[in-house]
Amino acid sequence: MSSARLSGLAPVVSPEARLLILGSFPSEASLKAQQYYAHPRNHFWPIVSAIWGLEGNQALQHRPYAQRLPVALAHGLAIWDVYAGCEREGSLDSAIREARLNDLPGLIKQLPSLRAVAHNGGESARHRRLTHSLGLAVHTLPSSSPANATWSLARKVEAWRSVFAAAGADRPLSAPASGDPR
Repeated sequence: MSSARLSGLAPVVSPEARLLILGSFPSEASLKAQQYYAHPRNHFWPIVSAIWGLEGNQALQHRPYAQRLPVALAHGLAIWDVYAGCEREGSLDSAIREARLNDLPGLIKQLPSLRAVAHNGGESARHRRLTHSLGLAVHTLPSSSPANATWSLARKVEAWRSVFAAAGADRPLSAPASGDPR
């Protein structure tokens, strides 16, 4: 059985981005939904919600995707993957074959406020040499994937929190306007 050639998602960015989170490649659930970190057991949205103090109905995992992205951007967060495309059966990084890299240097040039790049997991971190060459601080985060069961959610939040704080992505870029649900 041959693997299907898959294409990734467009980056979620704004010129004010301070921190770029780089995953490896979207899961089957994310590709189907055309949403970053769409698998309901992925810890990405619960992690960033905890860092930003968003609880209950305000937690991003409980909000529609279209409402999550403006909050992420308002905190200076950008989201993308190291791979633009690949062949893969299932969602595991270990199944990625014939991967093609995204144009990370091209994206970085469009983000003048960017302070750091953080790799979400080991497969993404395999490309640290490339991200180090871009002249920014580079971090490796424990994967938010449900496959990373050795790290509890609380432990992931603490590891991610220090990276967000160092890049200034732990708080909104400016005070929210009145009525803003951030």
